Amino acid sequence: MAVTIVLTILILLVIAVYLFMRQSSFGKLPSGVRLEKIKRSPHYKEKSFQNLSLTPNLAEGVSYTKVMREFFFNKNKRQKPAQTLPGKKTDLLSLPADKNILVWFGHSSYFIQVDGKKILVDPVFSGNASPIRSTTKSFPGSDRYTPEDMPEIDYLFISHDHWDHLDYPTMIALRPKIKKIITGLGTAAHLERWQYNTDIIIEKDWNEKAELDQGFTVHILPARHFSGRGFTRNKTLWVSFALITPTMKLYLGGDSGYDTHFAEIGKTFGPFNLAILECGQYNPYWKYIHMMPEEVVQAAIDLKAKKLLPVHWAKFSLSLHSWDEPILRVTKESELKHMPIIHPMIGEEVDLNADTVFTNWWETIE
Repeated sequence: MAVTIVLTILILLVIAVYLFMRQSSFGKLPSGVRLEKIKRSPHYKEKSFQNLSLTPNLAEGVSYTKVMREFFFNKNKRQKPAQTLPGKKTDLLSLPADKNILVWFGHSSYFIQVDGKKILVDPVFSGNASPIRSTTKSFPGSDRYTPEDMPEIDYLFISHDHWDHLDYPTMIALRPKIKKIITGLGTAAHLERWQYNTDIIIEKDWNEKAELDQGFTVHILPARHFSGRGFTRNKTLWVSFALITPTMKLYLGGDSGYDTHFAEIGKTFGPFNLAILECGQYNPYWKYIHMMPEEVVQAAIDLKAKKLLPVHWAKFSLSLHSWDEPILRVTKESELKHMPIIHPMIGEEVDLNADTVFTNWWETIE
């Protein structure tokens, strides 16, 4: 009897998990013609995409048991801010067309208007970064913008399909406003399931390019990371972008561990007016897939960037460090290495043509 009860519970649990993961928010794995194209990629081997360098999920000598023990039993009391984050709100619907600006929304989401084009990168406006809506919630004060605050978007860039970069509720709400999407191989399968028209989606392999409009070219480039929205990993490609506009070169980094690809990109496409690089959610345990803050500065130097904007922090707690440790370490290192850094508040307008001095706003928060 006891064995029967246990088996019944296990079967019901498996069914529940299966049904849960059938939700639209999980997207869809590539198939058909798309999968055949993926199989021809030189970066797709042994039924999954591979990084340019050997990239273990965890550092040598680290087990998943050890990581879980740290997450559950060694909590950092300052993983989340004790107060509401300060911020501003720029009216993106009424911007003069000749303004070249950037507005950061926290974590890796930001808006750029440059040379008359409106650009959105990895938008997450739903308030969390997890398939379970009650978990991985955003910090108070970091949700100042909604999809309704967005104008029509000329180019939407999606770096990879993780939940903190590709947000289902946000993508559904934004659908009528998106004119063109640029992403890595395979990610369009998710977007198709979410009823995006494939005619507006450009999905490319590393080291391919797309001519977006006259004077606007994007090069889809390597990153050192991984992908997946469920138990299956690396069926879609994680990417970075070099966006060339009539007056600027911008590097949109996505997530990446440090590697030689930054120097190669800098040599081929640099110097960049601005490099936007992830800085946060790192740990020595997974040092190959997320840069440490000091490596972020070196990556900007490798890219030959004139300025650095560190993102991937100040919205979600996905690691063990204090919420403000990323910006403290990266600003210290940038000063030592003489790398100009910009660090606006969430929602604050950044003039891409000016050398604005920003306050250390995080110092007012515990």
